[in-house]
Amino acid sequence: MYTFDPERLAKLEALRAEGINPYPTGRPPNLSAAEAHKLGEGRDTTEELVELGADFRVAGRLMFKNDMGKAGFGRVLDRSGRLQVYVKKDLVGEADFAVWKKLDLGDHLEVEGSLMRTRTGELSLQARSVRLGAKCIRSLPDKWHGIEDPEIRRRQRYLDLFVNDEARDTFVKRSRIVRYIRDFFETRQFLEVETPMMHAIPGGATARPFVTHHNALDMELFLRVAPELYLKRLIVGGMERVFEINRNFRNEGIDATHNPEFTMLEFYQAYATWEDLVELTEELIAGLVQELHHGDSLTYQGREISFARPFRRIGYDELVADALGVSTDAVHDLAQLRAAIGPTAPATLGACWERVFDEKVEATLVNPTFVTRFPVEISPLARRNELEPEIADRFELFIAGREIANAFNELNDPVDQAERFLHQVRAKDAGNHEAMHFDADYIDALCFGMPPTAGEGLGIDRLVMLLTDTASIRDVILFPTLRGRG
Repeated sequence: MYTFDPERLAKLEALRAEGINPYPTGRPPNLSAAEAHKLGEGRDTTEELVELGADFRVAGRLMFKNDMGKAGFGRVLDRSGRLQVYVKKDLVGEADFAVWKKLDLGDHLEVEGSLMRTRTGELSLQARSVRLGAKCIRSLPDKWHGIEDPEIRRRQRYLDLFVNDEARDTFVKRSRIVRYIRDFFETRQFLEVETPMMHAIPGGATARPFVTHHNALDMELFLRVAPELYLKRLIVGGMERVFEINRNFRNEGIDATHNPEFTMLEFYQAYATWEDLVELTEELIAGLVQELHHGDSLTYQGREISFARPFRRIGYDELVADALGVSTDAVHDLAQLRAAIGPTAPATLGACWERVFDEKVEATLVNPTFVTRFPVEISPLARRNELEPEIADRFELFIAGREIANAFNELNDPVDQAERFLHQVRAKDAGNHEAMHFDADYIDALCFGMPPTAGEGLGIDRLVMLLTDTASIRDVILFPTLRGRG
């Protein structure tokens, strides 16, 4: 049962008793705070500002209030920023000034009037009418410190957004980033598509899915772990360049870089190779850094990161060899590799590489690095290299010690793909909950012929973290998954 603040409820009843509706129908503003400040540029006197007219209407949340007898100042926050308002009893009249006096911090209000400059030169809206827009019946946090508890910020994002400027700025930038990405691909003749969120067979990545049930069809469904297999079906269908920005769901742990529900960009290009995608990805990331930071570098969590092109490119095997202090030939020999790792070494070459990379290499990759030459064993959907069949034509992009993107030449041989699905099924039967199912319809699609294709997945949330200097993925997702309250 919810408990309301009795003092605030009493204020509501007092307003209603005086004929003031605390939740009236809204009236659209015709001026935002940002637009007001733009109009004020180069107009340093009230006389110059009054010439603009007296019919401006600003609407927003009252974040500061200072009463001075028969006048008062306030600061109103709208979607674009803050604007000071000046309310004088002689100008707004008895009734509107009475409304002003009853306003609390957090209330929404509408102010109509003309722009002016105060004695200190601050741009303000001089009111000729004041109207309550919506009553706030909760006390706001300390105005000087905002909300510092990250748990409260994430659970009450609506509060975080209007109390903490940096939170609002992060999500405004996120929107700009996504829009930039869409424009980037559309100008390169990629078609944006939408594929199913519920799959009869989970696939496209090795991850444990969420399971649900469709009552009408009486069938088990899975929230998608990746859109990959559907996007590649579209390549088979002749849509040669496609991309999707949408949600994936993985039933895995939560930490600074993982949330069970997250946003991915996936794109596929027929008749391209992973080398083409390296160039495309480099151009996209460097362009975003330039767009948001106006240069080819940024600071992330105290570390300066250079995005000068070309980005570093290095083989997975070279990095593992350097980490173990052995030759690259040695890391291709399972016996030598396991001896270098020690008694707890995994049983297969791919698993050994992965162990060493995760434990000793990944965190060291601060500047943008394309890691190439992945073993096929840990690349179940990637095409084999024609000269080295045990190596996949694949890369991953690492920045600030974490994976940002994963790409490869797509496996389009239906027989090879079927064999790899069977390998995944055997792993699942042996207890691996992240292994993939056998997708017969996808094999059927490949049998009709998929052209040579390269595809990539890029984590939007991690990219936003990087570009906004944010330490936790939960602070770039508006409503992250959180543990239930006890």
